Amino acid sequence: MPKIDLAAIPATNRTGYPEPYARDVAGRWYRRLGIAAGLGDFGVTHVRLDPGAWSSQRHWHEGEDEFVVILSGEAVLVEEGRRTPMRAGDCAAFPKGQADGHHLINEGDAPCLLVAIGRASQTDCHYPDIDLHLDGATQSYRHRDGRPW
Repeated sequence: MPKIDLAAIPATNRTGYPEPYARDVAGRWYRRLGIAAGLGDFGVTHVRLDPGAWSSQRHWHEGEDEFVVILSGEAVLVEEGRRTPMRAGDCAAFPKGQADGHHLINEGDAPCLLVAIGRASQTDCHYPDIDLHLDGATQSYRHRDGRPW
């Protein structure tokens, strides 16, 4: 496959999160590079976080690994009980099954660009800070008590 032309892949800020959780990621714009390149074993996503935007709700996956590389700008990696500044060239890994929710927040004044590597969630995904749970079997969001959204 030749060099990927980012400009040829439309950026979207679409989310599956129900309200009120969707508004935190409104300033997250992404391009699914893996899909555009025909990759099937894992996903690669080019992400722009505008100032104030979150990469996601804080979460962890039962069965999917994740890896991020900051390309430019800055973000704060928020995990259980800690905040870590991330700058261009910094990387973070999130092994599957580790119950330590994570997300990135752009608290700066300029956009943050990053690449996220992983595959779409096929197993349960947990959101420790909010009343939300992704049921891997049905691919649907539920309340923590199992009620559907």
